[in-house]
Amino acid sequence: MKREFMQEAARLALENVRAGLGGPFGAVVVKDGQIIARGVNCVTRTNDPTAHAEVVAIREACRVLGTFDLSGCEIYTSCEPCPMCLSAIYWARIGKIYYGCTAKDAEAIGFADQFIYDELSRPKSERRLPLEQLERQLCLRAFEAWQQDTNKIPY
Repeated sequence: MKREFMQEAARLALENVRAGLGGPFGAVVVKDGQIIARGVNCVTRTNDPTAHAEVVAIREACRVLGTFDLSGCEIYTSCEPCPMCLSAIYWARIGKIYYGCTAKDAEAIGFADQFIYDELSRPKSERRLPLEQLERQLCLRAFEAWQQDTNKIPY
């Protein structure tokens, strides 16, 4: 079955390119041996830089299952996930990632994300994108309210 799931991710990626709808990336989320969600890269079509195939598939899987917790699911993606998608996969609690192409393969065609990993390993003060902390005490109020909320749904 694993091969069929990866073949579907690859098919989605190729179809997306051939249709002129977005980048060469496809993903499927699988639960209990069934595809429950599909996603393709639609960054340029939707003007949404977060609309990577994995994120689109995760959003759909959450909608289908009615939960933000995708424990017990696997994701098959046509390419090794970028840092954003990898983070989304962790946040969704997906149990395993299968990927086709490597990050180096993606870099060879203009989709480079190593710089993000490099940036994250630097101290905040040395990153290219400046970070400046403001109004911590004001913002802590929301955290305090969250801690005291007896009706919250932890995640």
